[in-house]
Amino acid sequence: MPTIVYVQPDGSRREVEASSGTSVMKNAVLSDVPGIVAECGGSLMCATCHVYVDPADLDRLPPLGDEEDEMLDVTEAERRDTSRLSCQLTVEDTLDGLTVHVPEAQT
Repeated sequence: MPTIVYVQPDGSRREVEASSGTSVMKNAVLSDVPGIVAECGGSLMCATCHVYVDPADLDRLPPLGDEEDEMLDVTEAERRDTSRLSCQLTVEDTLDGLTVHVPEAQT
């Protein structure tokens, strides 16, 4: 089972065993990871699951879709080159060890 690492703004880390086929957001919500609000439940409507992907992991992710790109323009925390919506990141075995950083604010 792949592990996703969520890093809080204070630097604390939480490793979560994630089921393949689910989203990085869903695993955060099910594991009570602070800072992943997920108001829309993964419908690509709110951008409250915004994360910063560790630069070393960016090449392992699928390309940014047009809708995700648009939603990232309305995030509470600043958009960066490593910004993604965790609802759009599907967990696969190849993402074992994926590290995402939770922004200071989501809503």
